[in-house]
Amino acid sequence: MMVANMPEIDFTSAAFRHRLINGGGRGQALARAVGLGKGRKPQIVDATAGLGRDGFVLAHLGAEVTMIERQEKVAASLARALQSAKNAEALFAEPARRITLITADAISALGPLDPEVVYIDPMHPARSKSALVKQPMRDLRKLVGPDKDSAELILAALRCAQKRVVVKWPRKADLPPAIAKPSYELNGKTTRYCIFLVGK
Repeated sequence: MMVANMPEIDFTSAAFRHRLINGGGRGQALARAVGLGKGRKPQIVDATAGLGRDGFVLAHLGAEVTMIERQEKVAASLARALQSAKNAEALFAEPARRITLITADAISALGPLDPEVVYIDPMHPARSKSALVKQPMRDLRKLVGPDKDSAELILAALRCAQKRVVVKWPRKADLPPAIAKPSYELNGKTTRYCIFLVGK
């Protein structure tokens, strides 16, 4: 039986540096989806942390971010990467200090957190054009498998979030049948952000 490799997580790499500096700032779709803007720095729970990149970008843009990862090996790798970032230059250290990492199942962990914004990027089945997905994500998918309980997680987030829930989803795929139509969407080439305004 082949054992999947644990993908390397490194927030201080040259490629990730480029994303932080040239990713579009608060004008990028991710930031707009979660409500980051001039004078607005919501507290965000990244309920499916995975490789942690989106959560780190949001922290770089000024948000306080709680990452939740239920797969212990992935969470341990995230913890090491965050510690390395804290010991690096300010570009990486400052966002890393705004991140709290929790090893837990987000479905049960969200309630006590009373989150302002919940961001969900479930692990979807592999695309037919696998070349579109970079190796670290392919390794992660092999390790954790698809999130078969993504609908349950989204429903839990909708019950708990104070202001909004953002779900990153394949552009041409339907949301689970149990999920109502989002308030609005931001579309990219292959994915879209489904934004649910809950307004508690």
